[in-house]
Amino acid sequence: MPPTAPSDPEAVRLAEDARREKNWKRWGPYLSERQWGTVREDYSANGDAWAYFPHDHARSRAYRWAEDGLLGITDRECRLCFALALWNGIDPILKERLFGLANEEGNHGEDVKELYYYLDATPTHSYLKGLYKYPQGAFPYTRLIEENHRRGRTEQEFELADTGAFDGDKYWDVTAEYAKASPNDILIRLTVINRGPAPATLHLLPTLWFRNTWCWGSPSDEGKWAKPHLSRTPTGSVLAEHQTLGRFSLTANGPGRLSPDWLFTDNETDTERVFGVPNKTPYIKDAFHEYLIRGQTGAVNPTNAGTKAAAVYRLDLPASGTAVVDLRLRPAEIKGEPFGPEFDGIFADRVREADAFYAARHHHKLATEEQKVVRQAYAGLLWSQQFYHFIVSEWLDGDPSQPAPPPEHKTRRNADWRQLFNRDVVLMPDKWEYPWYAAWDLAFHCVAIAEVDPEMAKGQLLLFLREWYMHPSGQLPAYEWNFNDTNPPVHAWACWRVYKITGPRGGRDRAFLEQCFHKLLLSFTWWVNRKDPGGRNLFAGGFLGLDNIGPFDRSKPLPGGCRLQQADGTAWMAFFCLTMLAIAIELAATNPAYEGVASKFFEHFIAIADAMNTLGGTGLWDETDGFYYDRLEADGHDVRTKVRSMVGLIPLIAAEVLEDAVIDRLPSFKKRMRWLLDHRPDLAQRIAYLDRGGHGRRLLALPSRERLARVVRYLFDEAEFFSPFGVRSMSRFHRDHPYVFAAGGQQVSVRYEPAESPTGMFGGNSNWRGPVWFPVNYLLIEALEKYHHFYGDDLLIEVPTGSGRRLTLRDAARELSKRLIGLFVPGPDGRRPCHGNDPRLATDPHWRDFVTFYEYFDGDTGRGLGANHQTGWTALVARMIENGRPTPPTASK
Repeated sequence: MPPTAPSDPEAVRLAEDARREKNWKRWGPYLSERQWGTVREDYSANGDAWAYFPHDHARSRAYRWAEDGLLGITDRECRLCFALALWNGIDPILKERLFGLANEEGNHGEDVKELYYYLDATPTHSYLKGLYKYPQGAFPYTRLIEENHRRGRTEQEFELADTGAFDGDKYWDVTAEYAKASPNDILIRLTVINRGPAPATLHLLPTLWFRNTWCWGSPSDEGKWAKPHLSRTPTGSVLAEHQTLGRFSLTANGPGRLSPDWLFTDNETDTERVFGVPNKTPYIKDAFHEYLIRGQTGAVNPTNAGTKAAAVYRLDLPASGTAVVDLRLRPAEIKGEPFGPEFDGIFADRVREADAFYAARHHHKLATEEQKVVRQAYAGLLWSQQFYHFIVSEWLDGDPSQPAPPPEHKTRRNADWRQLFNRDVVLMPDKWEYPWYAAWDLAFHCVAIAEVDPEMAKGQLLLFLREWYMHPSGQLPAYEWNFNDTNPPVHAWACWRVYKITGPRGGRDRAFLEQCFHKLLLSFTWWVNRKDPGGRNLFAGGFLGLDNIGPFDRSKPLPGGCRLQQADGTAWMAFFCLTMLAIAIELAATNPAYEGVASKFFEHFIAIADAMNTLGGTGLWDETDGFYYDRLEADGHDVRTKVRSMVGLIPLIAAEVLEDAVIDRLPSFKKRMRWLLDHRPDLAQRIAYLDRGGHGRRLLALPSRERLARVVRYLFDEAEFFSPFGVRSMSRFHRDHPYVFAAGGQQVSVRYEPAESPTGMFGGNSNWRGPVWFPVNYLLIEALEKYHHFYGDDLLIEVPTGSGRRLTLRDAARELSKRLIGLFVPGPDGRRPCHGNDPRLATDPHWRDFVTFYEYFDGDTGRGLGANHQTGWTALVARMIENGRPTPPTASK
């Protein structure tokens, strides 16, 4: 990355934070957008997290493990929180957090039903900007639930915009901006715009509160400290006192520099409303709702004290009118005027510095629209950091001060992960739909964020390898619904990529790489011991993140006692093996002790490649079709499940180029490698291990050159995998030719489905039977570039297949990148394919510049699907753009 320069203050802040000179990251957007409906808050007997803590309870019930809020911030331990609350004068509840459908309510699983956008962010959170669009009419809570419940799985989800809530521009734009004057001095600016054609009123309640840590009685909680306290000061500010955080004051003023009214209560559960049990205190969590909406003036504390406070503004704005509310949260000992010219100047400085920071990291001059995509992709990544707190042993046993959970709770979910102790800021896939980490998602998040915050990327990868995260067996925790699930083993790849991204050759962080490598050895051993049941180097690890890609649920026992040998499972392990080999060779350059383990991974890869390509004849390769398939052992014979899907493309990513000049400097590794190839020439002939005269490079890969060319023909065939927007997860061939399989008295089928899942498998909120997914596309692009590095311009392929246009593999990779980038860049009609056909998103100046980064994309139209703020792995588009805007490749006939 570019060197730190005086003209780049954000880079200076990052360096100060990394050296622990200044704690710039102490405060950030670490609030979840949904703490309700999570596993952490579920103490039920049946494990139904959505029903145990529904949205209807969220305003009234204190959370155990974290907090949520609307465009809010908190400190990195989630002690003191700040967020927005809104009321349009009509809704039945305050808008304090995002609403969405529980898993069983949506026709395609859980789904947020709000419109909000992350517009800007810097890595130290010295500047943050987010936008929330709030209807002026009644928010259609009931209609959203009822209509999505009515719709079947073959119909599209019914979204907030579909209800007409924004028709006639009858809505509010509410923007929250944060700027840091110092690590603990935070300036807050809330801008409200009436987009409607007539005067309207909005109640704005900037809210400050303490996370409830005092009522659980748990030894790990801060309940062992004194209960924190909020109080009104004589000067009109709010004083926040916390034994470990310190003393802070929040000062607020509004339009015309008027001071607001303040309301106080306690962040305590309204047990009377939720459980039918009398409250222990008259001042409870939902007091502001009771006061404002129901007119219960006695609901708030008249002494102006408690653990939750809100400033109240009634904003009466004309059509197109704007109101600005400024607040400042800073240490209580700081005196002096909180607002005025200095306040405005700091905001202007932070915006300018954010511009300079990102400008310094654009390796090529970007078009305006590409700049917007890159900036908002990074904003989404940075806003999606979340305080994640989950101590599994305490959750299983229950809290001393609370009723004991039912006995079934202790054995139902994650019972063998008692060592897992989460109390960290973690990169999340999406803070509403996935307000919990997922191990393989995180790997891509770290690669995406490494360019702008290398220390964050390295720290996250190391965190998951710590003994309080990694299982003693060597398994990494998958995600809170099932830590035992088997995500694709991409952590090693992420460590290797981040190592190379975050420093120039000769100046990279070898200590980081070495730390990772030692723990990754444990993870690799776990995979070998647990996921190769036959001991034949053919791996079957469940669905491996590809959810419903096969004809049956691969994570459960198969019908009729069948056993599956997975092309993707085996290829993922080959990929893991080659990455570990590359890391070992890198470390061996300065420590010869790593040559022996490099030899180990070289030999292990050859064994996997041999099994993949030749075991039982041709392994998992089908010579007739020229494609890799899963193989099912049934009734004493093998059957290939001939589904052309991402399963058969994953083998392409298992490729690594070895430089002779590097190998020559490792005599022990070179001797062992030569011995194996001399004594097992049968193995050498069956893998893509080549030594061309004068080439100076060797290729380790699963497919031979001939097999690579055959698979790539499918990959770039527009009637198969190659869509206008990237590589589909399943071939379009199966739209008219579904695959049907019968075993154990059951008949199952797989059909190409370009959009949402038509089945309930895995909750129905994910589909790998046709849509475009960014992470695997990114890995395929990297693989194509590696193959080109080895084969050079000698290997040309048709892109698209059948077009007669022959490209190098590098140019083919650029063409694929160009199509993926095209999901987010407006076409001639102003429409971004990811946004579908809503004309407002193409032409309305108050909508068209806001980009959302979806979980996956329709394989035919490019419409965004799944989680609509999945700015984790989908933020990889920023790297595609910044690594060089794709230029039209040179065709060769």
